[in-house]
Amino acid sequence: MTYEVKVDVSPVYELLSSFMVYTTRKWVDNLDIGLEWIEETHARFTPELDKSFEEASALPFSDYDILYALAIERNPADDIHEFLNNLTETAVEILCRKVNPYVPAANNEDLERVVHSYVPLLRIWNDSYFNDVRAQFLPLLEEDASEKNVLLHKMDADALIEYATCGLILEPALELEKVIIIPSVHMRPINTYCFYHNTLLIQYPIDIPEIDEDEPSTCLIRLTRALSKPDRLRLLRYVANDPKSLQQMMVDLNQTRDKLMHDLMLLRVAGLLRIHLVDQDTEKFTIRPDGVSELQIFLESYIRL
Repeated sequence: MTYEVKVDVSPVYELLSSFMVYTTRKWVDNLDIGLEWIEETHARFTPELDKSFEEASALPFSDYDILYALAIERNPADDIHEFLNNLTETAVEILCRKVNPYVPAANNEDLERVVHSYVPLLRIWNDSYFNDVRAQFLPLLEEDASEKNVLLHKMDADALIEYATCGLILEPALELEKVIIIPSVHMRPINTYCFYHNTLLIQYPIDIPEIDEDEPSTCLIRLTRALSKPDRLRLLRYVANDPKSLQQMMVDLNQTRDKLMHDLMLLRVAGLLRIHLVDQDTEKFTIRPDGVSELQIFLESYIRL
């Protein structure tokens, strides 16, 4: 597969990600920050402000495809305030032309809604929440992106993406021209991706440093949690030899979609599975041998063998 890989990093992406998680509650049950973070952040806002965030959750989720496309097309030197100012000061028709290479169906009405509905809330989110955590997270994001940029010149594109995402495989049928990878803290430990026209945006998680060396690492906890149920061990054995789709698993294992999705998510965030992106609507799963070997490494490190 031949495609260009770009490693991008900006506080704009993390602003959007944290805002999206808070307003939509999407994936929150599977994120490290969890419901406790939602509750703590909720306490920062007045009922009136929180009602505004709640109203934003009713807007089309596809609006975030447009927001991320605008972030991709930002002036690289722009910080959050410059980015948001440019959105409000630029004619909707011009913004639409920037977005259309990524989302061809987007029209002026969509861009008008996005700018009018989201920019004021993103300003509030930045002032009331993101500014307080920016200094903690931004250096980690920039350091990781710098590492990936170095590796970009030493590894094949496929290998770099699999390494950064701990197991995401892009199959040739995708016919991509560009893949943009961006590090994220708020989305850990999952990968999120957005399919654009000939472009794929992947947001991959990075872990924050562990503070207490006497406590099990987050990676070890994810691994032991994922392997704590016999059903998940059997699932690993089932996918060990060749890729399996969710539909195949439902038939072969006689399990419900929800049960399999739950088990696959736990195995995936533990780094035990590869996800093969066959096309925009199809994923297949195989075992990730590196994840299996990491269990021994993390366990020996913690018990100090």
